[in-house]
Amino acid sequence: WLQAGVMVEGQVQRTVAGAPQGGVISPLLANIYLHTLDRELTERGVGTLVRYADDGVVLCRSEQQARAALAALAAVEDLLGGLGLQLHPGKTRVVDLCEGREGFDFLGCHFRARMSGRLWEQKRIVRYYLHRWPSQKAMKRLREKVRDRTGRNRVGVDVRIVIDELNPILRGWGNYFGTGNAADKFIQIDRYVTWRLRRLQIKKRGRNLRAGQADQWTRHWFKEQGLHQLMGTIRYPKAA
Repeated sequence: WLQAGVMVEGQVQRTVAGAPQGGVISPLLANIYLHTLDRELTERGVGTLVRYADDGVVLCRSEQQARAALAALAAVEDLLGGLGLQLHPGKTRVVDLCEGREGFDFLGCHFRARMSGRLWEQKRIVRYYLHRWPSQKAMKRLREKVRDRTGRNRVGVDVRIVIDELNPILRGWGNYFGTGNAADKFIQIDRYVTWRLRRLQIKKRGRNLRAGQADQWTRHWFKEQGLHQLMGTIRYPKAA
């Protein structure tokens, strides 16, 4: 696994050190190495560790407990150093989730508390629930993928072929984020994809573009050409 190498633009390149990002062996190695961290934090009894591979969040009930967890992480850093690991200084911090004051990114999602508008409108009860939606980085990465496939070099490509290339990307992204509170973000992506495709169509016509022709290239028109759209695909959990 460690000597399998990576594929770069169709060419296999050998890796010098470490496991390739995204490789199936990477999470297993992370679990083996970070089992020490799991055990230490459990024994110290500071919060609840939620970890996936090398990304983790320690959930605490109070600021005091959070500070204790941060101190515990600092205490085990020497232990991690012996394994050739270190905590990310930019990500290791205390976040106050009360009343939506702050949020944090984890596994591509942004987590933040939001007040229930329905409870406030119906019963004047103030209650916050933890929401999650695609992080700014996740949104940016998706836009970059869409932009790469709708650039100037694609002017000569039939729009249906471009749509066929976009659909797996949009569908996979939507499946990953489709169980959270991502409705607004999904609408933003739909609008961006429509704008990029419409722009591509306008460039394709060039000086031959007729007056009012661009008005036909709407969200619904691209849907008729087979474009997978995210709006309306959110899956909400059913009541128990």
